[in-house]
Amino acid sequence: MLTIDIGTMRNLLLILCAIALSTAELQEDTQPRKFPDGFLFGSATSAYQIEGAWNVDGKSESIWDHITHRIPCVLSNCDTGDVAANSYYLYKRDVEMMRELGLDFYRFSISWTRILPTGFPDKINEAGKNYYNNLIDEMLKYNITPMVTLYHGDLPQKLQQIGGWTNPEVSNWFSDYARVAFELFGDRVKYWFTINEPKETCNQDFATGFKDLSGIADYLCAKHVLVAHGKAYEIYNNEFRASQNGNVGIVLSAMWYEPESDKDIEAAEDAAMFEWGQFIHPIFSETGDFPNIMKERIANRSAEQGFPSSRLPKFSPEEVALVKGSADFCGLNHYYTFITYRNESINGLYESPSYHDDMNVITYTPNDWKNTESASTNVPWGFYKLLTKIRNDYGNPPTYITENGFDSMADGIVDDNRVSYYKSYLNAMLDAISEGSDIRLYTAWSLMDNFEWGTGYKSKYGLYEVNYTSGKFERVPRKSAYFYRNVLKTRVLDINFEPDMSVPICEEN
Repeated sequence: MLTIDIGTMRNLLLILCAIALSTAELQEDTQPRKFPDGFLFGSATSAYQIEGAWNVDGKSESIWDHITHRIPCVLSNCDTGDVAANSYYLYKRDVEMMRELGLDFYRFSISWTRILPTGFPDKINEAGKNYYNNLIDEMLKYNITPMVTLYHGDLPQKLQQIGGWTNPEVSNWFSDYARVAFELFGDRVKYWFTINEPKETCNQDFATGFKDLSGIADYLCAKHVLVAHGKAYEIYNNEFRASQNGNVGIVLSAMWYEPESDKDIEAAEDAAMFEWGQFIHPIFSETGDFPNIMKERIANRSAEQGFPSSRLPKFSPEEVALVKGSADFCGLNHYYTFITYRNESINGLYESPSYHDDMNVITYTPNDWKNTESASTNVPWGFYKLLTKIRNDYGNPPTYITENGFDSMADGIVDDNRVSYYKSYLNAMLDAISEGSDIRLYTAWSLMDNFEWGTGYKSKYGLYEVNYTSGKFERVPRKSAYFYRNVLKTRVLDINFEPDMSVPICEEN
């Protein structure tokens, strides 16, 4: 007979009540809901995940080229991005898909090594420059706004070999690269994202190569990423803004951390500050710098462990000023919500020193949130709470939802789970907007199936399915593409809308 102690039962009831109440609030109104005037819709990809052509036309090796060619291989099925979705050659089809959906904009990234093969601005690769010029011009031909990410995970391997993001000189390497991109494309590109997901940039052990230096290398990386962003923003302000009149921001990945019970509110706040607060706080808070909880916790733990000073590097006053306010908007990638707690079971759970030992929380995903065909969970109330917290804690900055989407492990174009996901998350976003959150655009991840980093091609986020076996990389619209097209066409969220896939998406009026 199964027995559950009173404390466990209380916590379980608290979780279930929170979920039920939040879900009820978000799903109460099933009537069509209109998006604000001027609200923009788009989709996104990144260079390494779709372009392929990894070593042609002068492109040099990135860290992901290097990682995926290791022997023995370190990724699922030994997948690589060598060919990916072949977008280097099929970019016109990609733009055609944007037209079919009716996108206002398309967010893509530039491959640093396709533009600057040495990693430095001593040599600009003409073929790489031409590729991005052609893509941008093809989009503008059909009034699709290009939004460009400068860095989406693919650091030049040559720079990685001399320390990469842990080398303080990286802020100059990156800002030099940013200047080249502004010069080459800024006459047509008016939305720039400096760095995508700095937390993942600094904490993916197999990507950074610093697996045994958690709690040291990741903090060095975090500081240098922020300074690099600040320098790129300053360059745009001083050298390009007057003539190009664009906007520059950063893209943060942010999960929602829900306390398991009332006594875990502090643990959930700590998780948020360590995970995404370490990047949003230096830019958008009134004080700048890392969050106080990070500075205090890491300093105390460092002293206990015998370090002569904190493992968290300090910003100089000049660096604090450089980074603070260095964004015209807050780019936000959101995928997951976690239940969070802290109790005596955490003692000895994490290696010390390490990032997770410093954060000192435990997170998990309840089984009833999980989907058998996906690593994604459908927890829209977490998205709503995240947007509300950013509004309340960081002065309601202009917020761009730069990624949001559903990961399916299943093949096929009838993706009802993804359609349901988009309906619920768009609904949650509208709730936040109705309460005053300054959210200006939404980006579905992803335009098409692509190389999904550590999971290779098993994970499928695409509105369009990509045929990787035919050799032609055909893109076929899923049911979610039809749904998203209707949202863009009507500027209304109708959660009762059922797409009709009998009519080809390119023939719909």
